[in-house]
Amino acid sequence: MDWQELGPFTVFDVETTGMSPVYDRIVELAAVRINRDGSRDHFHSLVNPERKIPRGVIHVHHITDDMVCKAPCFGCIAREFLTFAEGSTLVAHNARFDLGFLQESLARCGMPLWEGKTMDSLRLVRTTHPGLPSYKLQDLRVRFHLDEAEGMTAHRAGSDVEWTAQLLGIALSCAMKKCAEK
Repeated sequence: MDWQELGPFTVFDVETTGMSPVYDRIVELAAVRINRDGSRDHFHSLVNPERKIPRGVIHVHHITDDMVCKAPCFGCIAREFLTFAEGSTLVAHNARFDLGFLQESLARCGMPLWEGKTMDSLRLVRTTHPGLPSYKLQDLRVRFHLDEAEGMTAHRAGSDVEWTAQLLGIALSCAMKKCAEK
């Protein structure tokens, strides 16, 4: 059995104006849906946060006010994202952060909250690969030699979901192997 057969999974990532789901807003949302047959579908949108992006945050993800000024607001893409992820397990690296922003943003728009299954790839990798010096996505990317296509940039949602999807595969394959050995 391949790990994808445990799915479908929707690996998602958000970039934001700050760290607080209550006070800050999403500026980018990306996802890759991994179907049981291994095929993949992609979702990506910049999001107009309807406020200025702090300079310090721009230095992290390199998303500027000019880039999002004509992007749709979160409420305009929320239903499309929920439909995209429907029937799958939502996966994020440090899911508390991304899921917190997703749920708060859905509530703010009067949309139904995500009530489906969720998984945190950070916790999963800690379980399958204990004792690593760091579990930050960028450190894991280097440790596991994750694929890096041209144009992939750390702290951009589209790149981060691709690396998280690769980590999910590594961790679930490891967990399945350990179960098979018992």
